[in-house]
Amino acid sequence: MDARTRTTTRLAIRFFQAVLLASSLVACQRDASTATPALTVQDWKLPAPPGAAQPDLALAPDGRLLLAWVEPAGAGHRLRLAASRSDGGWDEALTIAEGDDWFVNWADTPHVHAPGDGSLWAHWLRSTGPSRMDYGIVLARSADGGRSWKQAAPVHPPGTRGDHGFVTFWDQGEGRLGIAWLDSRQKAAAGRTGHDAHQHEGGAAMMLRAAIHGGDGAQLREWPLDDSTCDCCPTASARTDRGVVVVYRGRTQDEVRDTRIVRLDGDAWTPPRAVYADGWRFPGCPVNGPAVAADGSRAWVAWYTEADGAPELRLAVSDDAGDSFAAPVTLARGPQVLGRVALAADGRGLHVAWLEQASATTQRLRLARYPDDLPRAETIEVASFPARGRASGLPRMQVAGGAAWLVWTEVAEGGPVLRGAVVR
Repeated sequence: MDARTRTTTRLAIRFFQAVLLASSLVACQRDASTATPALTVQDWKLPAPPGAAQPDLALAPDGRLLLAWVEPAGAGHRLRLAASRSDGGWDEALTIAEGDDWFVNWADTPHVHAPGDGSLWAHWLRSTGPSRMDYGIVLARSADGGRSWKQAAPVHPPGTRGDHGFVTFWDQGEGRLGIAWLDSRQKAAAGRTGHDAHQHEGGAAMMLRAAIHGGDGAQLREWPLDDSTCDCCPTASARTDRGVVVVYRGRTQDEVRDTRIVRLDGDAWTPPRAVYADGWRFPGCPVNGPAVAADGSRAWVAWYTEADGAPELRLAVSDDAGDSFAAPVTLARGPQVLGRVALAADGRGLHVAWLEQASATTQRLRLARYPDDLPRAETIEVASFPARGRASGLPRMQVAGGAAWLVWTEVAEGGPVLRGAVVR
């Protein structure tokens, strides 16, 4: 065996072992007669009109998919919601809220949530001050399937200067909603507002906070979770059998922007810890947050980094509900990788979706599936579409009925259009 063959063999073995470790898949030999069929992509018709953007996709306890989006409404905007039907169609779209004082942004977008008690929750962002970056979270609840909405108690102190957003929701049980968000109150107290990523003195960093709201909308508990986070990277959460975990991008004094995790353990949160010490120093906000999925005590976290000098997506797995993680594996690497990763698990495997820049004017959405009975991932291009940079926003994904359901934003005739696909 020559040196080149030995090197190739070593690399192949390392990759095989890393994938086994990261996705905790069972490495079993299978013959061609039992091989998993190749992934297939089908169009998924959406009810959102042209001009809609900032999509969100939630899974209801009864298996329905809930699609939310923001669309223009006169001089302002409205947040709309539609639920899927078993025949493949959609119920009539409902309006959650509308206004002409909203803060609308490609990355800090509204969310909807359907907990187990049959209620619906939603949030959007409202401008609160003279600066463009003075905005806050409006939380609302519906008890009648989305036909009417009642605003909940304020998530953060009213009238606070600065930005409050990048929300993630979870079901806290007994009709309660869990919410975590990025909060700039300590930046405002230090006389700074906006995403000033180059200042970090005297407690002037963005922070991560969390709260629990009851079925009547009242805020029952509220906690500071981390006093130094990246300014404008989305957050994500998932429920393990030891409590909810929240993942986000941290920030150190010397501008290391690695992914961190906290867990609600009973009535208290664990201290922040790094999912993996990338050591990515970046004097600004990459606007590229992590994603998390969980099944029992197993949790997966995927994130974007440029720690080794090139854009890269990494995936790491924990078998102890986020207390520790195996070394990550690379999902994608190269100048084409945009990140904006989405992650979903359904008890049978893990789905990962992300965006790449295919050309100067074209992007593509890719998906990898890690079934429980294969030692490697299957990967497919879900779509190639016209978009550039941040115009495509953040793709959304849910897994239901053994399939991955995806929504993303394209650019057509100079404006946004929402598209959907189902991958089986």
